[in-house]
Amino acid sequence: MQTFIQQLVNGLVLGSMYALVALGYTMVYGIVNLINFAHGDVMMVGAMTSYSMFRLLHAVTPGMPWPLVLAIALAVAMVVCGTLNFFIERLAYRRLRNAPKLAPLVTAIGMSIFLETMAMVIWGRDYKVFPQLFPNRVISMDGVVITQVQIAILVVTVLLLVGLTVLINHTKLGRAMRATAENPRVASLMGVNPNLVISAAFVIGAVLAAIAGVMWYANFSTANFYMGFTPGLKAFTAAVLGGIGNMGGAMVGGVLLGVIEVLGAGYIGTVTHGLFGSNYQDIFAFIVLILVLTLRPQGLLGERVADRA
Repeated sequence: MQTFIQQLVNGLVLGSMYALVALGYTMVYGIVNLINFAHGDVMMVGAMTSYSMFRLLHAVTPGMPWPLVLAIALAVAMVVCGTLNFFIERLAYRRLRNAPKLAPLVTAIGMSIFLETMAMVIWGRDYKVFPQLFPNRVISMDGVVITQVQIAILVVTVLLLVGLTVLINHTKLGRAMRATAENPRVASLMGVNPNLVISAAFVIGAVLAAIAGVMWYANFSTANFYMGFTPGLKAFTAAVLGGIGNMGGAMVGGVLLGVIEVLGAGYIGTVTHGLFGSNYQDIFAFIVLILVLTLRPQGLLGERVADRA
């Protein structure tokens, strides 16, 4: 039981980060029916931007308190990623809204490669180690170990999910997003600016991805230009698992996928003497994707995106 609880905690931490990235996928898809495969690389940009800010602040103001350093680095990463995704939507996707479905898909893959290449040019190929600026004490409760960073990840994720739910369901912008998702032409007749709403969805998704990127960097202690590819695919899998286009589905799918992946690597890997252990934990996410697409293509919580007129 102790091992199970430990694996469950690890799965919840991992799934929380998947959920934040999956929300960006599902928000964009719910409004414009577009899979933004560059979204994982936006997460990477957030992590690498925070790395640059950590180095800059440590060099300029070495005595600055670590909470302020973290807050500034996170704020800059959010602004950079939000601005980046705004221009990605404006320059790469907007003209392709009425194009055949293959065109924006290929464009998204090309944008992903472009972001990875630019990150490699700017930050290099080597791994960036998370700076030892912050306390990360280990807390043990009846043999179950959790770090302060992991606790912060869980708390911040819950707060962000609650805040996003309030934004979507109880604000003017949220109503505009839901109206645009139902029918953008009718929404525009009611005074909604679809272009503004779609840009806002891209920016909000990028902000969540930036936070997830900093979380990933802090939890795993390393980052590099290619770090967003696999988490991006897994977050897409989480969105499909929960029901892409469904906000609640993205949250549930992300957490569930993280738990499945960690439990699979922990238990099945032990039973098979390491054949499917932690080195092969990625296969569990894609096994889930295959099963969901085969048995329930609409996802666990169904599809909430209405047919366009």
